[in-house]
Amino acid sequence: MKLSEIDLTDLDFFLSGDPHEAWRTLRREAPVYWHEKRGRRGFWAITRYADVLAVYHNPTVYSSERGIALNMLSMPMAESAGGMGQMMIMSDPPRHGQMRSLINRRLTPRAVDNYEPNIRRIAVDIIDGVIARGECDFVVDVAAKLPTAVICEMMNIPREHWEMMFNLGNMSIGTDDPEYQQGRSAQETGMAAQAEVFSYFSKIIAERRQQQGGDLISALIHGEVGGAPLTDLEILFNCFLFIVGGQETTRNATSGGLLALIQHPAQFTKLKADPDATPTAIEEFLRWTSPVTHVMRTAKQEVVLEGRTIKAGDPVVLWNASANRDDAAFSNPDVFDISRVPNDHLAFGHGEHFCVGANLARLELRVMIDEVIRRMRDIELAGPVERLRSNFVAGIKHMPIRFRPAQPLARAA
Repeated sequence: MKLSEIDLTDLDFFLSGDPHEAWRTLRREAPVYWHEKRGRRGFWAITRYADVLAVYHNPTVYSSERGIALNMLSMPMAESAGGMGQMMIMSDPPRHGQMRSLINRRLTPRAVDNYEPNIRRIAVDIIDGVIARGECDFVVDVAAKLPTAVICEMMNIPREHWEMMFNLGNMSIGTDDPEYQQGRSAQETGMAAQAEVFSYFSKIIAERRQQQGGDLISALIHGEVGGAPLTDLEILFNCFLFIVGGQETTRNATSGGLLALIQHPAQFTKLKADPDATPTAIEEFLRWTSPVTHVMRTAKQEVVLEGRTIKAGDPVVLWNASANRDDAAFSNPDVFDISRVPNDHLAFGHGEHFCVGANLARLELRVMIDEVIRRMRDIELAGPVERLRSNFVAGIKHMPIRFRPAQPLARAA
């Protein structure tokens, strides 16, 4: 593929083309590349692992406050409407770290380990719901249900509203996908989802101001940043972030990981023979799928990277999916290997903005893959895999599978 042929803003290319071919070309010929297409704002495309890492580790120069995804470049909205500087993921140090501190203690490895029995119970219930059928849409019926249930429980959202949260998450991430647009424009879809989320959580915030609980929303309401409480708008934006972020990475890594196992049967056989290898395998799921394809930063000052001068105000886009296939960082990066060690992938980002929910996502992945292998035999695709029309999230919308149900095995006490 020639540099002139590459268009990383073409969402259909991410559906039917091979972005990895484009990223290989960029890594080889132009690792810090000014990407500009007619009618669209230009940006710097960063595709090598070392360069992506360098940007992640320099929040003083590369800001998150002006948007974290390419589609935000075309949003004609005020910063206050887009959550810039108010949402945890779109804030810079020191405020970013102060906001994270409100929820960090609930997401440490030790704290997350306490959730395992409940997460496993949810996973078992989910598979109980499909196991007798011998077939299902793995994304909708299985992979998406666990992270939705877990984040809703952590936010103390009533069970009858979980499906609504799932649908709003789809609308928020799938603004450019016709299935979720339902005849609306991308901007209309995103704004409609945000309006529903804000309307719902405004009522919850008012209720929980009166009584402090142990949930994530209460942590935001009753915490302080810089000696002052968060505003209602800051709480709303971060509730929105929890709902979207709490669902997407786990859902897509679980679906994409199972798809990779189906497409690489020798690796699937290897994992089934050694269930204790699941923690290592899920790191390869994350590297291979790279659920968040890219993140964006904005240069706050002029800076030189790999000999290229990036000007203040320039968007800088870090292609995680490319960095995770860089042969300078990974041996045989285009080989799916569940035994890969070390595996220092960037699926959760790095540095200041390393995913605050990474420990939880890893636990959800491990538990769900454990239960799928334990309960489902001879898994195979039962229809076409439908991907999300997006260059931001490497999402699978639908993945029909068939399988042979296995009887539940007794667990050791």
